[in-house]
Amino acid sequence: MQLSSENTAVGFIGLGVMGKSMASHIREAGYPLHVYTRTASKAEELVKQGAVWQDSPGSLAAASRVIITMVGYPQDVEEIYLGKDGLIEHAAPGTYLIDMTTSSPQLAERIHEAAAAKGLHALDAPVSGGDIGARNGTLSIMAGGRGEDFNAVLPILERMGSNIVLQGPAGAGQHTKMCNQIAIASNMLGVCEALAYAKISGLDPAAVLKSIGSGAAGSWSLSNLGPRMITGDFEPGFFVKHFIKDMGIALQSAKEMKLDTPGLALAHSIYERLSALGYEDKGTQVLYNYYIKE
Repeated sequence: MQLSSENTAVGFIGLGVMGKSMASHIREAGYPLHVYTRTASKAEELVKQGAVWQDSPGSLAAASRVIITMVGYPQDVEEIYLGKDGLIEHAAPGTYLIDMTTSSPQLAERIHEAAAAKGLHALDAPVSGGDIGARNGTLSIMAGGRGEDFNAVLPILERMGSNIVLQGPAGAGQHTKMCNQIAIASNMLGVCEALAYAKISGLDPAAVLKSIGSGAAGSWSLSNLGPRMITGDFEPGFFVKHFIKDMGIALQSAKEMKLDTPGLALAHSIYERLSALGYEDKGTQVLYNYYIKE
């Protein structure tokens, strides 16, 4: 059974670069929207548009039939779901919980088990597509959980994404996101090295991008972040600090599975150096500066 917009109150926690746009799409679709974020000022625009501010995850849980979280780190997810004033403690039986944070697959499994024990429905559903995908409602959404739960909330997920796949049981969404981040990690090195090479060799990087962007070298990062690199736009669609967090989760998961990931390890080490240079709150495309020394 799918949930209708007329009588399904949706709670949204986390209104950062991506979360604010995602929540806005849900409100625009007619769902009654409740919001909470640690920095209350980030909710002001949505509240002016009709969203209802809640002053804690617990109060938001009590007011919502579906709850979506899009926060920063696994420790934030754990506190919001499993803490004393957390969602699982305060949500009514039958509530759907959708964590869209990139987090630990093992934590997603723990949340699913704790939710099921309380009669709640939990999904892990991390996303890819950055600020552009969030703004346009075209995110790729990778879900883990029970099929009937996924089908029930699919109309809500469709407000935020255009490529939505149930990957398997609890934790499968997060494992899929780790695959995504591993692929991006090494690709970002290649994109930045290629464009740095173009600049230092005396070529016009924009012209080079036009030639290689649609060929075998093409990628989302090259097409969407390459133009930002060569114009010096390093504002975050996705923070360096969050990418380091994601790669750390992937490295730990790979280690537990006894999988060697040297490309991921190299990218992680270079991004950590970049963070040490003061770029942790910039977008991941600032890696370009690491190569051209600006």
